[in-house]
This record gives sequence, structure tokens and C-alpha cells, in this order.
Amino acid sequence: MTATLKDVAQRAGVSIKTVSNVVHDYVHVTEEVRKRVHTALEELNYQPNLPARYLRNGRVGVLAFAIPDLSNPYFSDLGNAIIAAASARSYTVLIDCTGGERAHESLVLDGLRPHLIDGVILIPFALEPEDLQSRQAKTPLVLLGDHLLDTDVPYDHLANSNVAAARLATNHLLHLGRRRIAAIGTLEALSIASGAGSLRRLRGYTQALAEAGLPLDAQFIIQVESYSRLNGARAMQQLLALDHPPDAVFCFNDLLALGAMRALHEAGRRIPDDVAVIGFDDIEEACFAIPSLTTIAPDKEKIGELAVSFLLGRIDGTRTSQPDRVEVPFRLIVRESTGGLTGIEEEIN
Repeated sequence: MTATLKDVAQRAGVSIKTVSNVVHDYVHVTEEVRKRVHTALEELNYQPNLPARYLRNGRVGVLAFAIPDLSNPYFSDLGNAIIAAASARSYTVLIDCTGGERAHESLVLDGLRPHLIDGVILIPFALEPEDLQSRQAKTPLVLLGDHLLDTDVPYDHLANSNVAAARLATNHLLHLGRRRIAAIGTLEALSIASGAGSLRRLRGYTQALAEAGLPLDAQFIIQVESYSRLNGARAMQQLLALDHPPDAVFCFNDLLALGAMRALHEAGRRIPDDVAVIGFDDIEEACFAIPSLTTIAPDKEKIGELAVSFLLGRIDGTRTSQPDRVEVPFRLIVRESTGGLTGIEEEIN
């Protein structure tokens, strides 16, 4: 039998109102009473009735974060940032994996199960502009990523500063004296949402080369099916097979870069002496790789904070302005793969 607030109140020897105050983390409860109530909650295995809460006040204190791929550490990092920002505001976050499928992402637009969540943060991969323009989402929605960023859709949208970040990454390699700089990461299926981000990173790369007076060599721009270590390794093998292989490579995410470094190692090429490597995303693996990986680090904590802040503002009605399009800040972390410090030293310093 499911325990009720009344059961908990009787076990703790307090009023139902006091139990409710503890459950909702109100401050005006003594520490001794709070401990008694928490003990009773645990002993009775109390679970809040979310649908009932929804019927009472229209909110359940739960947000959803819908991502396309659970295996990509970057999405996990974003999830942690969003969970931290939501938790600071007494919200819980549910993670939903859409697989980058249009039907599943459309389901997210319909609010999954509206009585279970108050709002959604979505990284769309397959949605088309008409999916968002032709109807309003049934729950408040914030979009992340580059897909649909340039589309007039009625939702707040956060994205990486891909052009500027890619220009910085390429300029870093140029400042090291590298002149045969390759790029790994344009996507073969540009209908995939990340295609928009890859094109922006390609634009920053080409801008940096043009500003340095270097010609664009089509052989040095390698397409991949998806952002994975395996595809990074295959792309690097393709580059090494050229008559004049590159002396540096900018990979459009860290997974590609880690795969590329493996291929270089197997080919007997020294990093960074023979080939310097830089990635994008600053996943944890980057600082523990051997050599540690230089990378562009988007401000993931800022993304989480803004996404939750924007969403809760829409939920409680305090945010009534036109939707914002925000590009988040980033920084370059120089590690061993381009001649810098080890990842661990960089983090300590």
C-alpha cells in the first residue's frame, strides 16, 4: 500500500502541513523536525503523487532533457550542467533519448506526458522548421544546438559559437607554425542537425586559413558519417595516405580527435611533433588521453544555467519577451597534443 502524507505525519508526530513543507524544502522548519520527517519518509518509502500535484497547481517540479545520443560524453556533460542548475531551483530532471528521430522529437514537442513534466530542454536533430512553426509545443520548450538556429521558431535557442571557436582553434595551429592543416568532421548527411554545426566549424576553419593567406585544399577536408572515435581514426588514415599529409588537424569534436590520435600512434607519427591535433567539446577523456588533447571548451555550465533559467521563466510566466538566440562563450584549453601541458596539470593550474 502506498504511503500518504498523512501516514508520514503520523509516523513523525507532526502535522500534514509540516510534512508538505519538508517535502517542498521550505526553510521555516527546525532541523530536528526536518530530520524526523525525513526518517519517516524513508521508513515508509513515501513517493510523491505527481499527477495529483499537477492537478492541484499545474506543476510537478520536473523538467525533461531530450538528447539524441546517450553515448556522446558531451551530451552527458550538458545533462550534468542542466541537472545542477535545475536542482539549485528544486527541480528534478528526466533524461529522454530521442535517437535523433523525427517522430520521437515530435513526441517531445507534445510534452511527452504533460502531467509528468513542466518543461522540456531539447537538442533537435531531425525536426524540420515546419514542425516548430506549424504548432506550439504543449509544454514550455528551450532548444539547444545549431539545428534550426537560423530558423524563425518561437522558442529560446542556445548554441555554441562555432564559427569563432573554429577560427580560434585553427589560428592556434597556425601560430604553432603549421601550414598543412586538415579538418575532420563535415558530415556526409547534412540533413543531420549536427551538419549545421559542422558547417559553421568549417566556416571558421576556412576563414582562419584565408586570413593567413593559405589556400584551401579540398583533400584536407574529410567528411564523416558521424562523430565517433572510429570515424576519426578512419579519417586520419585517409589523410596519412596522401602524398603530402597534414602537419596538423582540427577535429570537429573530441571523439573524432581521440580516434585520429590513435591512428597517428599506430602509424608511428609523433603528436605533436609530426602532427598537432586539436578537438572540440572538452570531454573528460580529453585531459586523460595520452597525449592529453588540446580542445575548445564550450561553457557547458553556462549552457545549463541559461537553459534552465529561460525554461523556468517561460513556465512561471516571468519571461514574456521574444525568444532569444544566444551563442555561449568558450575557451581554448592547450594541452600536450599541440605542445602544451598535460591535461591534469592544466586542470590543477
